[in-house]
Amino acid sequence: MNFNDFAERYPEITDCLKQARREKRLAHAYLLHGDTPEIRSDFAKALAQMAICPTSLPDGAPCGKCPICDQLSRDVYPEYHTLSPVGKAWRIQVGDRTNPEPNTVRWFEELFYLTSTSGADRKVGVIFDADRMNTESQNAFLKTLEEPPRDSFFILATGNPSALLPTTRSRCQSITLLENRCRFDFPGAPELFAALYKLQFESSGDLPGAEQAAAAIIALSRQLEDMADNKTENEWAERLAQAEEMDPAMRKRMEKQAASGAAGEYMRVRKYFLGAIHTWFAQVYQLASGASMKHLANPEIFEGFTLPEMADEKALAALQEADSLLYNMYFNINEELALRSFCMNVALKR
Repeated sequence: MNFNDFAERYPEITDCLKQARREKRLAHAYLLHGDTPEIRSDFAKALAQMAICPTSLPDGAPCGKCPICDQLSRDVYPEYHTLSPVGKAWRIQVGDRTNPEPNTVRWFEELFYLTSTSGADRKVGVIFDADRMNTESQNAFLKTLEEPPRDSFFILATGNPSALLPTTRSRCQSITLLENRCRFDFPGAPELFAALYKLQFESSGDLPGAEQAAAAIIALSRQLEDMADNKTENEWAERLAQAEEMDPAMRKRMEKQAASGAAGEYMRVRKYFLGAIHTWFAQVYQLASGASMKHLANPEIFEGFTLPEMADEKALAALQEADSLLYNMYFNINEELALRSFCMNVALKR
């Protein structure tokens, strides 16, 4: 999705941004609130194009054709730097001041004080899921927000801006792009909804049926971990190959960073996997309570299914089990056992 696509969907917001560009009043930092990771990622690049395009159109929009716009659209602009949560805790750590590890705030800041070797004039920094910065990380980044390096432009993208410190929010201009819905396009999503359908509507008191549904959901959950490992392996392949020529300490450090990135990617996808489970039961409860399909946030997850009528108290009981599952999964528990117990409880309460 390019800037023109966003201009059609959010004309008031993009008109204000274009006017700010024309009048040379664009902020140096923006807080982007979007409710899906796709919209946050796509708009971050579109906003970066607007901010640094050297041949913007008379109305302030990026040209979309110059080398910089082209590189940003293809994710190859050399000075487009990103920071995301990593590790099993799925956090953005502050990092060591003297020798910061990659994927930490200190490492991210250093990138903007180094002389560019690519010939690019301006640097862009995007912190995805910025709400995963703890207090220490946010306080460490405040000075950069208050006194940004020359020719730098920052975007803090989040689905939960209230989790950020007031001091962080106050140093950014806010942009809100809400769809009021989620996107469940991870691999295995259709199979997950099929398993949830069988669990809720075909496994009443049927423990073998509940076990089959549990086995399907657990298998899909394991696939997410494999997918995260494969994605990270592809992203780090070249760097790890180069690390073979480094000293053992440096190579070990880089391998640790790759493993941390894989764990962070898994936690990100896992969040949407669990969200899909909760959304299924929440929407079934809405329908059981009298809501119409057109008023649901994600009616598409029911495509291909004929939903039987269900008493609202039964739908509520299943939703409460989904609430308990999400709560339990925040702790260091056996995930397979948690998912299996969840399916058994839903079947018995049905």
